[in-house]
Parts: sequence; structure tokens; C-alpha cells
Amino acid sequence: MRGARGRPPTRRRRDVKRNLTAYGFLCGALICFAFFSWYPMVWEVVLSFQRTNFVDPPVWVGLENFVTVFEDAAFGPAWKNTAMFTLLALVCGYGIPFVVAIVLNELRHARAYLRFVVYLPVMLPPAVGVLLFQWFYDPEAGLFNQILGFLHLPPLDWLNSSDTALISLVVVSTWMNLGSGTLIYLAALQTVPSELYEAAELDGAGLLKRIRHVTIPQTRLILLVMLLLQIVATMQVFIEPYLLTGGGPENSTVSVVYLMYQYAFNFGNVNGGNALGVMLMLVLMVFSALYLRLSRDDTK
Repeated sequence: MRGARGRPPTRRRRDVKRNLTAYGFLCGALICFAFFSWYPMVWEVVLSFQRTNFVDPPVWVGLENFVTVFEDAAFGPAWKNTAMFTLLALVCGYGIPFVVAIVLNELRHARAYLRFVVYLPVMLPPAVGVLLFQWFYDPEAGLFNQILGFLHLPPLDWLNSSDTALISLVVVSTWMNLGSGTLIYLAALQTVPSELYEAAELDGAGLLKRIRHVTIPQTRLILLVMLLLQIVATMQVFIEPYLLTGGGPENSTVSVVYLMYQYAFNFGNVNGGNALGVMLMLVLMVFSALYLRLSRDDTK
């Protein structure tokens, strides 16, 4: 006896069971997102319009918290430093992993070992990587100044000078995140049909022309996605200024997220920190919407 759609009852039951299992996993993911992502975001927006010490009943104050953080002397430098860090991180952290992935993809020997070496910094705890670079940047016994001395160049006060502090943080961030970006790009490169490269070689195309006319067009989608993820991630920089410079010198490395931390844990103004978080969230949402709108034609 077959069912209404011509399928045996046992097969129908099997299909229902499989779909229920899939929906069960989906519900689990949605619950996790709701509890750990969406609920904190909604609560952050609510707290940004309140004044509370989590003991007395909260008081609605409207835009007072936003005015407070806007009038802070560190507000402007925080956004400026965040934008500059994002720009410099795009130059280094977006292009370098793609170049490294192309080099690894072209190698024929020791490829697995080199992938491990490139990905090794990602496996280290971020605090360990940052503290390692703290020794590298030491003005007296640091590795970088030793290299400069070997080259007969004057030493630099890497983290204590407003001229070099921010770019020093960019170097740390690029090194720590190089492996993950490289492996993503490498996975995308391995999906490019080898026939395209062979045809380009038959036409006399060199390495640079193959990259320009084959590699980049074939990996355009992942490049666009990684660009958006890179911008969103770098605008939330925190651990580098927190552990290396403390926002100094002269607020030259204070970021928006670091200023949020100061409001919440150093100034005792949790609501001000939430107001900054809402501002950053709105900026990232507007940028992401504009970016996806402008790149929609390129992803088709």
C-alpha cells in the first residue's frame, strides 16, 4: 500500500525522521544564536538608553549616554585610530594572505609542512602571540631593534612612539591572523579548474597574467566575502591595544572597543560603553548593507 504521493509508508517515515533531525539541529543553532548573539545585542541597545548600576532600578535617560561618550576627548581619536587600523590592516592582512596562498598553491614540495607553519600562529592563544611581540618590540633587547642594529640603522621606540605604535599593532594582528586567511584562500584556489591555467600557459601567459585573468576572477566571490569579514573584524580590534599599549601613547592606539572596555570596567559607566557599542554596531550594519548592495552585481 503506497502513500498519497506514491511513496511506501516506510520511506515516508524515513523522510520525516530525517527532516525532523535536520530541523532539530537547526533549532539548536538558532537557540544558540538567540541566546549568545541576538539577546546580548538587544540588551545592549536597551542599556544604552538607561542609567543603572545593576542594584537600583534602571532609569531611562534617552540619549544622555550617547552625549556623554560623544563629548569624551578620546571619542574622536578612538574612531580615527579604528579607521586607520582597519585601512592599514586591509593593506597588510587582506593582501598578504592571498599572496602567501598563491605561493603555497604553486609549490610542489613541503606544501603540508608550510601550511602548518603558516597556520601555527592561529593555534596560539592571542595573548601569547601579543606578549611574544611585546618582547620583539622591546626598545633595548627586542628582536626588531637587534635586526636594525645589525643593519646599522637606528633603533625605534616601537610601542612608545605615536608614529610607530599603530603600525606595530597592525603587524601583530596580521601575523596572528595570517594562517586562517591563507587557508581560506588556498581552499578557494584549489577549486579553480587546472584547465584554465593550462590554457593560459598555452597562450603564453606568465604568472602575473594568470593571477590577473584566471585566479582573481575565479576567486572573486571569496575575495569579496573576506574583504567584508576583514573590515568587520579589524574595526573591533581590542586585544592588541589592551595588552601592548593600553591605548597610548597619547591615545594614538585607543580603539572604539578599547574605549568601550574603559567605560565599562575602568570608569564604571556600563551604559556609556553600551552606547559606544551601539554606535559601532550601527556603523558596521550600514557599511555591510552598502557593501552587499554595491557588490551584488559582482557576485552574480
